[in-house]
Amino acid sequence: MIKLLDIREKFTIIREQVGKSIFDTYLLQYIDAPIIDEDKLLILISIMDRLELSFNEMQNYALSTMLIQIALDTHEHISDSSVDEKNRQLTVLAGDYFSGLYYKHLAESEDILMIKALSKGIKEVNENKISVYQKDSEGTEKLMTSIKLIESSLLTNLSRYFKVDLWNDFFANLLLFKRLLNEKRQYMQDENSVVFEALEKIVFPIKDSKLKELSLEQQSKLLMICDNHLETIKEVIETGLKQLPYLNDFLEKRITSILSQYQPYAKTFVEEG
Repeated sequence: MIKLLDIREKFTIIREQVGKSIFDTYLLQYIDAPIIDEDKLLILISIMDRLELSFNEMQNYALSTMLIQIALDTHEHISDSSVDEKNRQLTVLAGDYFSGLYYKHLAESEDILMIKALSKGIKEVNENKISVYQKDSEGTEKLMTSIKLIESSLLTNLSRYFKVDLWNDFFANLLLFKRLLNEKRQYMQDENSVVFEALEKIVFPIKDSKLKELSLEQQSKLLMICDNHLETIKEVIETGLKQLPYLNDFLEKRITSILSQYQPYAKTFVEEG
């Protein structure tokens, strides 16, 4: 009798497969180990788990998507001003290496429509990264939309390919929420934050200003703006949790965990002050 895998087992097996695919002993001597976004992987597996796919098909789609996601994430670190030139060059090569793995994997696939769906997602991610990194957003709402597309375009385009885009808005908001949490954490720890740099350009459009040169009042204003977006998105996610069908317990617990990480800046400031 064939044992049917539950969602946790599928996630664990595919997570290990992705890890093995990107592990390169030589490369890891010179760069940090690439981070696998386990939340995106779990979302992807949860979407596919509702479809009539074999486990092999599920593995193939997941590996293709996560390889290019890792390549995109790796290339994103190039813009980090704290990275020296040598490490920046190595990071470029690492991103290219993971992209190469992705294209090698695609070459073994005959699913042209899936390839087109991922290609469209890659295009959307890169277009919106340019907008954010060049700090040319016209307002905070446009900035948030760009960040949302950067975080979710691969998954949403693949969902449309599967013709199951019911969850797309929900997951796009969840991934935006998670990204804003991480950017806020980096900013509060005095680290580089591309989102806060873009936000600063919108709120305080002064030439040659830098985040670290802002007054405490100005920094607080940026954090409060970020919190306003986080709170709005959190409400949308919590409403969606009550309405969306077919969410598995594993994913639902992870979503609840992400939401619980939010602490309003005003509250944090009072507690630490």
